[in-house]
Amino acid sequence: MSDLAATAPRAQAFAGRSLVELTLVRFREFWREPEAVFWVFIFPILLAAGLGLAFRNRPGDVLNVGVSTPELARSLASEKSVAARTFTLAEGEQALRAGHIALLALPGANGGVVYRYDDTNPEGRLARSLVDQALQRAAGRRDPVSAGDELVREPGSRYIDFLIPGLLGMNLMGSGIWGIGFAIVDARRKKLLKRLIASPMSRAEYLLSFLFSRLVLLLFEVAALVGFGVWVFGVPLRAPLWELAFLCLLSSLSFSALGLLIASRVRTIEGASGLMNFVMLPMWVLSGVFFSAQRFPDVLQPFIKALPLTAVVDALRGSMLQGARLPHLASELAVIAVWLVLSFIFALKLFRWR
Repeated sequence: MSDLAATAPRAQAFAGRSLVELTLVRFREFWREPEAVFWVFIFPILLAAGLGLAFRNRPGDVLNVGVSTPELARSLASEKSVAARTFTLAEGEQALRAGHIALLALPGANGGVVYRYDDTNPEGRLARSLVDQALQRAAGRRDPVSAGDELVREPGSRYIDFLIPGLLGMNLMGSGIWGIGFAIVDARRKKLLKRLIASPMSRAEYLLSFLFSRLVLLLFEVAALVGFGVWVFGVPLRAPLWELAFLCLLSSLSFSALGLLIASRVRTIEGASGLMNFVMLPMWVLSGVFFSAQRFPDVLQPFIKALPLTAVVDALRGSMLQGARLPHLASELAVIAVWLVLSFIFALKLFRWR
């Protein structure tokens, strides 16, 4: 009895040390892979910078149009969205064919105007509408209803504001599934898992070491991308930071558990890669990372809403852009939590050392 009593504390101490050492191993494996560091930290920032610059808010384009008389040019002088240049007929037709102008306006019969443009070109159709309105007003037409413009350019409504939460969710999914799944499959392929069977380490400790390592890396991962968005593009953070941190933590654990489930029995890198792409590809396309998921037909919406990445992206956008508090994100949190619990339970049941 005394021997058993002395053995129990030693076993518990060993279990605690094994979990710590396994977690440290996960960190060493990650930092020794430059590719992993690039895809987790650098690639999302480069992607956000490129798309943010490409789709930045800017004034509307000024359309180049051609006219054949100085009178038409003077009539279009008040239209700020159109830059009119005077051409001869031959020069105007050549400029239109070369794409240097979107429309050529010519005098017509009985004091009218003839518009030459390509109706399959959106710029041509827009130029036709703007030029015709300007010429009609210059000729004395009055609008029956007066209208005015109130321009609103507020952080939270720009494309970059929409994009950063989507990229954050995609990064949490990729680092959770790829990072953990590949590490387990690679260890199984190298026969390292067989050696761990002989140790007193439990299956739960081994799998938990992956989740704990994700918690630490998560801090730097989220801070890098969100900090870049706030500092460079002024992306708003309207909910408390601790709520954003909680959302990222829960999301990361959910995707990590999904990665554990995918890698629970796979023996080859090729097999793991195929399964991970099979799981993530629908979410890349359907979950609204780069554009709204509402673009898809209504019949697909229940399936899309059930995807973990959809719930994560919707929750992040609600928190960062709308200031939604956690109780208002209950449905998204429920979806994320269900994927976390079910994935980890099935991973524990299906996991094989060999």
